[in-house]
Amino acid sequence: MKYMARRRFFVPAICGGLATLSGDDAHHLTRVLRVEQGQQYEISDNERVFLAEVEAARRDLVSFRVIEPIAAPDPAAVVVTLNVALIRFERLELLIEKATELGVAGIGFFQAERSERGLERAAPKRLSRWLRIAREASEQSRRARMPVIAAPLEFTAAISGDARCRLLLDEESGGTPMLDALPADLSAADRVSVLVGPEGGWTDRERAAIRNAGWQPVSLGPGILRTETAALAALAVIQAASSAATPRPVTS
Repeated sequence: MKYMARRRFFVPAICGGLATLSGDDAHHLTRVLRVEQGQQYEISDNERVFLAEVEAARRDLVSFRVIEPIAAPDPAAVVVTLNVALIRFERLELLIEKATELGVAGIGFFQAERSERGLERAAPKRLSRWLRIAREASEQSRRARMPVIAAPLEFTAAISGDARCRLLLDEESGGTPMLDALPADLSAADRVSVLVGPEGGWTDRERAAIRNAGWQPVSLGPGILRTETAALAALAVIQAASSAATPRPVTS
């Protein structure tokens, strides 16, 4: 029998085997997706995934009754965090959506010296929209957990951290090819952070501070990529490398 993937929805909480969605979320399910009483879907409380049945579907409220838990590991083979200089919001939102689909664990933002002025003041007002984009992309890609989308940090906070690998995407020549910079034994327990600069590139002062903080300069090739393209390409390279490094179960 051919398996048909069920739709997956994120709910705020599951209490006593019940979960609800209300307001705009409920309206989207009933008016756009046409969910009805008795239909079965998968729901996640951002920790676990369950098979659930719709008990009621009204314009302003959809309620679910849990049937059973589902084993649903996230597809990412390694924990990757993107640290991205603020760029124009329409391109940043594309980055959030696609990075979520690619399995990113978290995305943080910061104002670089060559970021467009004023973005750092407007960004906090967009955080709720960014969280919604991440949730919808998580549902579409059937993740068990949504990525963490953090409010913008100061530059010095953005370049701190203790990931096993901290990789600086740098347009200057001489960076190690990213694939060569990744350890051969990456596993699901490892954390990798990637630092991505603005459209105008890093200043000499930023580059010196980043390297002094222990980040390794890496390259994605000779071309100059836009910020969102570089971030997504780096994420895809890391996930592909970590998947290849993860031993596959032996089957008979």
